[in-house]
Amino acid sequence: MASTSRTRTGRGRGRGRGSGSSSLPPPPSTLPLIIEEFFIVVYEDPLVKKELPKKIADYLDGKEPAKVYLRAADCGPRLWTVEVLFDGQGRMYLDKGWEKFAIAHGVDFGWFVHFKYEGDDVLTVKVFDGTMCRRYYYSDDEDTDDESDDDVKPCIHPL
Repeated sequence: MASTSRTRTGRGRGRGRGSGSSSLPPPPSTLPLIIEEFFIVVYEDPLVKKELPKKIADYLDGKEPAKVYLRAADCGPRLWTVEVLFDGQGRMYLDKGWEKFAIAHGVDFGWFVHFKYEGDDVLTVKVFDGTMCRRYYYSDDEDTDDESDDDVKPCIHPL
C-alpha cells in the first residue's frame, strides 16, 4: 500500500503562530484596584462591630470616612448611620450604629452580608442567611432619619 502524506502550506483556518499582537487581557497585578462590592461573613456575635476587608481599609487610606450610610436593598429609602472605626493598624470596622442595623435585619451567625458602594459614603446592603439564600425585606416606615429615635424599627422579611 502506498503511504500518503499531507503537506500543509499557508496558514489555513487555525490559530497559527503569527507574530501579531496578543488580545489577552493584562495580568491581574497590572489592573487598577476598583472596589465597589465586598462581603463579610458573620463568624462572631452579629451585634458587635464588624471588621471590613483589609483591601477596603487600604483603599480608603488617607480619606477615612467618619461614618457611612447603610441602605438595605429593597427596604425603602431609609439610611442607617454607622460610625466607622480605623484602629491605626490598617483595620476598618463598622462600629456604632451597626448593632441597630443588624437587629433590624435579623443578621445572625454564619450569614453573609454583601455591600455595594453607591457613592457619597452610601453602601447598599444585601443579607444572605445560613441557607446561603438572600433575604428580602420591606418596610412600611417612611422615616429616613434614623438618628431622631432610639427605637429599632425593623425591616420585615416577607417570608
